[in-house]
Parts: sequence; structure tokens; C-alpha cells
Amino acid sequence: MGKRVEKAMKEKLAASSASQDAEDDANKTPEPYTCTGNFEADFTELCRRGGIHQAEIPPVVLRPKRPGTPPPPDPKSKEPHPEEAEEAEEDAKPKTFVTKEKFDYFKPRVQVEMEKEDKPETVTEIFIRGWKICELMMGVFKQCLPTMEKLHSIHFWNTGFTETTLKELASVLPQCANVKNLEIENNPIPEEPWAALIGEDSLLVNLSLRHNNITDKGAAAIGKALSTEKTCNKNLISLNLGYNRITDEGAEAIANGLRMNRVLLSLSLANNRITDKGAIKLGEVFSRFPLTHEEVVERRKLLRDKGSPDRTSGKSPPPSRRADSKDRPGSVRSGSHLDKGDKKRDKSSKRKEILKKPEEPTTKTSKLMEGKRDKEETVKGGTKKDDKWKKGSMSKAALLAETVSKVTKGKKTASSKDKKGAVAESDSSDMIEAINPLLESVEPMEGRLWIPGNRSVINLNLSRNQIGESGMEALLKAVRWQISLSTFSPNPVLKGVMRLSINRNAVSPDNETYKKLQDLIIPRDPFYKPDAKSPDGDVQSLAG
Repeated sequence: MGKRVEKAMKEKLAASSASQDAEDDANKTPEPYTCTGNFEADFTELCRRGGIHQAEIPPVVLRPKRPGTPPPPDPKSKEPHPEEAEEAEEDAKPKTFVTKEKFDYFKPRVQVEMEKEDKPETVTEIFIRGWKICELMMGVFKQCLPTMEKLHSIHFWNTGFTETTLKELASVLPQCANVKNLEIENNPIPEEPWAALIGEDSLLVNLSLRHNNITDKGAAAIGKALSTEKTCNKNLISLNLGYNRITDEGAEAIANGLRMNRVLLSLSLANNRITDKGAIKLGEVFSRFPLTHEEVVERRKLLRDKGSPDRTSGKSPPPSRRADSKDRPGSVRSGSHLDKGDKKRDKSSKRKEILKKPEEPTTKTSKLMEGKRDKEETVKGGTKKDDKWKKGSMSKAALLAETVSKVTKGKKTASSKDKKGAVAESDSSDMIEAINPLLESVEPMEGRLWIPGNRSVINLNLSRNQIGESGMEALLKAVRWQISLSTFSPNPVLKGVMRLSINRNAVSPDNETYKKLQDLIIPRDPFYKPDAKSPDGDVQSLAG
């Protein structure tokens, strides 16, 4: 009996200790997870730690691709018998689609594209469509995205964004240095916080916000994010606001955002509610416009800082050279104010300097040696003064290349391709600078200062709106103005609008203004090919 009692007591003690250990493990906070850059493993582990059941975690799958075109039939192969061909067609399964389980197509999943399918850390694009991204799931993405080095594009469609989740996404995007393309479509948000995506620290280059029910409220915030008299987005190149609810008020706000922006190249406002008033405002921005009071004040500040760069750094301006010189004080401007005694002292000091100077050799041999040295210097590439001038006038690219070569010396592991990439990136960072229109030449007229309009936008889409004839006339005036400016400078940096889409507006295609505008803008399209004439005189299209 005693042995049985002891055995039962030991089992009870073991069970109680196991339960205590389990409670202690449950009370302990798990160690923070460090993402490795493998999106599938990181995403699954973070979802599991977030409390999502294993069966409910969206799988990470490769995005399906269209099947390639089958190879042409081999003419040498023997044709099968008609009966055998019919049997083969009946037995053959279709290759254009894959059958799945019931409702499997509607289950949430994350589709990805990779550089190399056998390496999961090379994810380049993410596609999320048709399921809601809650705050928990956005927290998972906030940890995964910054560690993905190859990721450059993210696509969201009908994912139920809220103001909170969108702002969380906007806060993590600056940490993803390679993410340049973002699509958020069919995600209407009542608060319309879209401007958070293109703040001053945004690195996005292409942004698409179609089908989001953006109204004038959201367009006003986007216009201010594009530029003001003091700030400007310096990275966004393409902005697509098509299929929204933007009216003339929103178009005017976006036009104001283009006043000081010289980075945006493509703007789409297709299928909105813009009429003549909005088109006229856009036409003014693309032709020329007067500066406001705030812009004039900012222009004066920029010109002042440009004239004295030390003011921007907070340093006091350097003292004048005249103040440093012993012969002439800073307050004296000419030599007429000098005393006669000072002049005599100057003359005596000059005589002493002449007497102290060593006699220069005047022998024939010295002259011959000097002549030989001059010839050698000219053969080598100029005199010493010329060499100094050349060194002083070296371009930034040459100096940059020298510094890169010095830094990369002795590093055997770095390949030549990496060096070229580093030089290209550094050159581009120096060369690509946002142009500030406030520093352009102004033209005083009617008591105001006028500057040339925005000529950086080369693609403008205003199709499927409600623009009438007066709006078309404003756009025609803007295009004519840009063409006239390009005639003064044969190779301008800013080309102006080269592609303008204005079809399906409140103007018939037979309208004279519409025809004139099309005749002006179509030849400016870089992909335009004029019709070629055959020897018989008939017109043949090269479009194919």
C-alpha cells in the first residue's frame, strides 16, 4: 500500500509542475521576430504570432501567367489518321485554365512575382485583391516590407482600406527604398487621406488612385502635396486620378499644385466631372501666370539666399578684402583719400623690396633652359597656369569619378558592375535637381510678375469629362504658347505637353477648336508616325 501511495503522490506532483510550467510559458512574452527578407516565411510566422489560425492565414502564391503560344506544327511530322485525331482531341485536357475546389478562387491570398522562382527572397511585386486588410494584417506588412530588397511595386485592389490602415502604409513606405510604384484602386475612404502617400519624404515615382471616389476634398489635399510656394514633391513622376468625382474646384486645386512643381511628367484626370472652368485653370498653369504675394515674398528670399549663400547656413558674411588689407581700410574706396605720408611710405617700401630681390640670371644658358622647359610644358599639355585652370574647371562628374575610384581602390570583392552602378547613382543624384520656377526670369506686366507656366508635364489625359469649347480654347492657347517658347530655344529642357487626350468631352470632333488642337498636338507625340505617300500619290498609313 505504501508504494502505491508514493507512486500516486509522484504523479500528482509531476502533473502540477507541468501545469505550472505551461502557465509560466503562457505568461511569458514571446521574443520579437526578426524578418529575414523571405516574404513567405516572414508573413506566415507574423500572422501566426498575431493570433491568426493556421488555416486562415492567406497563402503566398506565384501570380498566374498567360500560357505561351504553342510552337508551330512541324511540316515533316506525319499527319495522324482522322479517327485517331478525333480520339486524341476527346482525351486531351485544356491547358488554358486549371480546375480548383469550390470557392477556392475567392479565398484570400497574396500573389507575388519573383526574379527567380526558386529564390523566395527575390519578390519584386505584390498583388492583393478582393479581401480586407485589417489593422492586424497591416501591422504584419509594416514589418515585412522594409526587409524586402527586391520589391519595387505593390498593387491593392478592393482591399477595404480605412484612414488608419492607409496612414500606416504611408508611414512605412519611406523605409522601403526600392518601392517606387503603388496602385490603390477601388478603395473609397470617406476621410480621403490620399495626400499622405505623396508627402515630402515620399519615394514613390508612380501612383495610381483610380476608382476611389475622390472628390474635391481629396483633390485639394493632393494639390497641396504636389507643391506650395515653400514645399514640393521631388520624386513623383506619374499620377493617375482617373474614374473619380473631381469637379472644377478639385481641378483648380491640382492646377495650383502644378504651379511650383517641375517634376511630374504624367497626369491623368480622365473620366471625372471637369468642365470649362477647370480646363481654363489648367490652361493658365500650362501657359503663363502671375505670381501671388506669397510667391513673390518667397522669390525674394530665394534670390537673397542665392546672392549670399552664408545666410542660409546661419554664418555671418565674410569680411571684405579691403578691410583685411593694411594699405586701405574698408571704409576708404579710392586712393585719393590717402595721406601723403602713407604714399611716401609705400614708395620707400617698394624701393626696399626692389633692392632685396635677387638678381635674375641673364645668361644665354639660363634663357635656353627656360625655353626648353616652356616647350616641354606645352608638349605635355600647357603651362602650369593652364593646368591649374583646367583643374579648377573640372566637372562634378569627373571629380565624383575620382573620389569613387579612390574609395573603391583595394576592394577586390566589388565587381566592375557595382562600381559603374555606384557612379551612375551618384551622378544622377547630382544631376537630377528639382527646378524652382520662382528663380526663372519674370516679366512685369499690369503691375504683377508673370513667369512661364508648367512645361514639365508631357502627358495630360482629360478625356471623358465635360469640357466645352471655351475650355478647348484655353488648352489651345496653352499649347500654342509652349510651342512658341520652344522656337526660341531649339533644345529646351522642358518640352511641354506632347500628348493630350481630350476625346469624348462636350465638344464634337467636327468643332474647329478641337480640330486645331488635335492638329497641333498630334505631331508633338513622340510615337506619332506621319502618313507616307506612295509614288502614285495615294496616302499610306505607317501605323500598320
